[in-house]
Amino acid sequence: MKRFMKWMTESFAPRLEAFTNNIWVSSIQEAIMVAIPMIFIGSIITLISILQDFIPGMPDLTPITTFSFGLLGLFIAFLTPYVVMEKRDRHKIKLLAGMSGVSLFVMLLNPMVNEDGTIQFILERFGPSGMITALLVGVFVALVMNVCNKFSFFKKGSSLPEFIMDWFDFLVPIALVLTAGWLLVYQLHFDIFALIVSVFEPINAMGQSLTGFVLFNFIGVVLYSFGVSPWVMTPIWYAIWIPAIEENAALVAAGQDPVNINTFETFFSGWLGIGGMGATLPLVVWFLLARSKKLKSVGKATIIPSLFNINEPVVYGAPIAFNPLLMVPMWINGLITPIIVYLALDMGFARIPSQIFQLWYTPIGLSTYIMSGFNGLILLAVILLIVFVVWFPFFKLYDAQELKKEQEQN
Repeated sequence: MKRFMKWMTESFAPRLEAFTNNIWVSSIQEAIMVAIPMIFIGSIITLISILQDFIPGMPDLTPITTFSFGLLGLFIAFLTPYVVMEKRDRHKIKLLAGMSGVSLFVMLLNPMVNEDGTIQFILERFGPSGMITALLVGVFVALVMNVCNKFSFFKKGSSLPEFIMDWFDFLVPIALVLTAGWLLVYQLHFDIFALIVSVFEPINAMGQSLTGFVLFNFIGVVLYSFGVSPWVMTPIWYAIWIPAIEENAALVAAGQDPVNINTFETFFSGWLGIGGMGATLPLVVWFLLARSKKLKSVGKATIIPSLFNINEPVVYGAPIAFNPLLMVPMWINGLITPIIVYLALDMGFARIPSQIFQLWYTPIGLSTYIMSGFNGLILLAVILLIVFVVWFPFFKLYDAQELKKEQEQN
């Protein structure tokens, strides 16, 4: 165990941190994070729409979701190249980079232009189903902008105004970006959406399997236990989660049963995010009963944020990160709980979530009921019982260790 901890501390964690801080990876993460409020709007409308069951004649609010969460791909296509340019301090071109991303993305939607001048789009391609395309577009545009940044029509010391020179120099990357789209769509008749669907079918299938579901949770838990934010996995997770919940919502709207278990709602809003990634709320509750003054203080300080699924204070304050005595139960819960949740949902014991619900800070229990009803609460009770039991012996050992240290100091 000591050798493993040394390798993780000195080799794996620093390398992963370096990967996370890579400008391209961090830009994609930031672009997604910036767009999160637009996703939240869909969640809020989901909550408000529940009132339609009790208020006759209440207007349909779904267009608000359509033109916020439903335009997620469009937002990502703008934000990704914009953030890359911002991180590279190329502020003059960051807005143009974002606009070029939008232009290329819309062109790749492969709209139908009618003889009367009207244009038809497939609306769903603007949203989560277009997220992978949007990310690819954003990275491509940023690459072109970076390469062309070294090119200029003008020599140094030119007497022309700087903004005039910038205008002409910016023409080259924009022309390259749009020409690439024109070649793909209008000359080669290439449908990038069809290609991405075919490429990601096995990945999505794996992600919706028991193995994929467990791996999603376990990888995030292990990374977090070594102090690395699990949000490093955001581009991969959201590429599977968001289209999956969108498909569930569409199936329910058509009178069918939802099929995708691996969604954000299942991970955080319903069952696995008990206090945050790694199910740390029960540990905080145990801390409140600790004999050690330190752990009791940590429990008091972290109980409120933990109730709202914010667990950075306890992960870094207890600490759980790089603490083998608390890392091990975190890993155990990261394996056991997703297996139970997946099997329960797959066998129909509780309802598979089908609402777009990204309010991860909603206290677990309330969010579980909204997502899956009374049976969902029963499943949550089972998960809570297991997590409390798993944490308990490790908490007792840690509490004894800390109490002994305090007694020796006194």
